[in-house]
Amino acid sequence: MTKNTRTPGHSPKLTKLHKLSIAGVATLGAATLAFSLAPNHTQATTNDAAISAAPVAFSQQPIKNVQARVTDQQAGASLKTQAIEAKKKAADAAAATKAAENVRKVQAASRSVQRPAIETIAMKTVAMKTATTKTYATKTATTKTYANNLDGWIRQSLDIMKRRGIPGSYNGLHRNIMRESSGNPMAINGWDINAINGIPSKGLLQVIQPTFNAYHVPGTSWNIYDPVANITAAANYAADKYGSMDNVNSAY
Repeated sequence: MTKNTRTPGHSPKLTKLHKLSIAGVATLGAATLAFSLAPNHTQATTNDAAISAAPVAFSQQPIKNVQARVTDQQAGASLKTQAIEAKKKAADAAAATKAAENVRKVQAASRSVQRPAIETIAMKTVAMKTATTKTYATKTATTKTYANNLDGWIRQSLDIMKRRGIPGSYNGLHRNIMRESSGNPMAINGWDINAINGIPSKGLLQVIQPTFNAYHVPGTSWNIYDPVANITAAANYAADKYGSMDNVNSAY
């Protein structure tokens, strides 16, 4: 007898496969019913799927805005840098001005200190020049003049002897001059031993040439016949040999 023969009044026995198929159909039906009862949800899902599937279109406007913002930021940074540099330059300029002012003050103070000293030096210089001028004027005014005669020659010789530290007096000079030459500045002794030896005595005080040359007084003439040169050289010789012309009373 075959296994599939149906018995009247009995339902055929469901296999496990049949049960699973029935369950799947039932589940699918329930899901269909649920979707039909919620059309908005289904539409939203469909719209989301459509949005997801649609190609993406990029707009240039947001990029432009981003670039503008970056440019603005860079400009702001540049302005800040310029502001910092301007402040630095202003500070440097102020420091330079202050330094220059300090230098000016120091120089002014130095001048104020140096000026009295400079003025003092200037005053001293002027005073020295004035004194020199006065001294020169006094010397010029007090320059002595001497007569061109025996008295004048003796007096001029005495002034030179005084400056040179050569002793002698007016009387001592005059006395010896009168004995030796009688006051003749051109007198020559042609008969004594000096004359015999070829070096005759000459002038007011009868001096031989070697003695005149050896005892010549600076500032006077080298001419042995010059009255003042002859007197001062002879007085210088007498001071060396006898202490002074005043001590000479004869040929010397």
